[in-house]
Amino acid sequence: MMLSDEKITHMSHVLLKELKKRGLVTVKEDEGKIRRQIQRSIVEELKIGEEIDEAARRKIRSYSKRIVEGSPEWEVLYRKFFKEEEGKRGRSSD
Repeated sequence: MMLSDEKITHMSHVLLKELKKRGLVTVKEDEGKIRRQIQRSIVEELKIGEEIDEAARRKIRSYSKRIVEGSPEWEVLYRKFFKEEEGKRGRSSD
């Protein structure tokens, strides 16, 4: 699910503020540049998440037996395939 530009911008402000507050980053350059990079990273992660979601759904649809979305069987398969796709992309849901 994509977030609005306003929400992503807000998240970048909150993240940078918290990173600075905790002393995890020291800003020596334009904060706007850093926030834009954070925004790009958020958008990229969301896109990857959507790709993983679509791949998991595609695998479930490929079954000859129709599996109803939301059913316990569908949920189990979705989680399984989602984790597999995350692993293929070097991500972990743990």
